[in-house]
Amino acid sequence: MKLRCLLVDDEPLALDVLETFINRLDNLELVCRCNNAVEAYNCLQTEQIDVMFLDIQMPKLTGIDFLKSLQNPPKVIFTTAYRDYAIDSYEVNAVDYLLKPIAFDRFLKAISKVSATDRNHTSEPALPAPTTVPAPEYKDAFIYLKADKKMVKVMLSEILYIESLKDYIRVKTETKEIISYQKISFLEEKLPTDKFLRIHRSFIIALDKIQAFSATGVDIGKTEIPIGRFYKNEALQLLNQNNLLET
Repeated sequence: MKLRCLLVDDEPLALDVLETFINRLDNLELVCRCNNAVEAYNCLQTEQIDVMFLDIQMPKLTGIDFLKSLQNPPKVIFTTAYRDYAIDSYEVNAVDYLLKPIAFDRFLKAISKVSATDRNHTSEPALPAPTTVPAPEYKDAFIYLKADKKMVKVMLSEILYIESLKDYIRVKTETKEIISYQKISFLEEKLPTDKFLRIHRSFIIALDKIQAFSATGVDIGKTEIPIGRFYKNEALQLLNQNNLLET
């Protein structure tokens, strides 16, 4: 039997990633894809769900509060961009706690935990041990962005900078430019903080692509990107700590 899955997240990109992972595994089935707790509650009333992937930070009702409101919840794997909720997740007996951006090998490990603890599926073959799946190096890490009605794969190591265009973002890489309907703040949460830095309300830069910087801006390729007033102190402190002026 397949594990029947429910996805709950207010960010479409996060749902897309999890749906892609589920579709890779023969023993998983996506039953419902929900944008909020109300939709998820309705799904639980009509469908048999074995495992729920639940975002924590959602409008109106958080994932933790939603889980506490359920009398007989399915097994839960929390998905979030924040480490601060780890203790809370254990208090509500979550099976696992995945930090965004979620890598496929980490997703496999969470599913293995569900399979190991699910008394209703003890006869199912176990997934391969997560240790057999090597953790991806940064050069192999990627995200998917929706553009032109497609999910476009973007290697993190190729990103030069990201620019906010109100409700859209422009992702500039070494070989292409992608325009995606997305908030820059959402993408900021998904990027590794040791590789990317927000230096302006409209710009996130790749630290290893900086060629020069001053008190007012950063040069990446032929583009000079301004440092915002509210980001200046933190940005310059980090840039100087990294000794990016040294050759």
